[in-house]
Amino acid sequence: MLPVLAFVFTGLALLWFGYTLFFRKGGPASLVKTSLKPGEAGEGWAGAAQSCPVCSARLENLQLVKSVAFPSLNGYDRMMHIQGCVFCLGGGQRPRNCPVCGSALGKEEYLFARVFERPSRKPHVHILGCRHCRGPHAIG
Repeated sequence: MLPVLAFVFTGLALLWFGYTLFFRKGGPASLVKTSLKPGEAGEGWAGAAQSCPVCSARLENLQLVKSVAFPSLNGYDRMMHIQGCVFCLGGGQRPRNCPVCGSALGKEEYLFARVFERPSRKPHVHILGCRHCRGPHAIG
């Protein structure tokens, strides 16, 4: 009986640790801090969760990517135009490139994306490309 009880307590302790590590705010995974000063762009990659998809700059918690989301036609997904972040739009010298084809983007150009609405989770954004790889009259 004692070995079974020890096994159950060990399993519960591992479940608690896994929950606090990956899902709970304030857990060990949320304590990772960046060494960026305010207004400074670090390096990320285009697919990173908190980076600009246009210039790959790492974004802090309050820095957002400027985008326009259109109404959904089917209730599941919608189209979006992604313009960029403060580092590539606000007079920054960061190169603006399409993460799909690698073409250089002008300040007025944007990326086409689809946003998938998921119940009880964050929306998922899928980058489709720019006007160079999607065509000049692409609507999505």
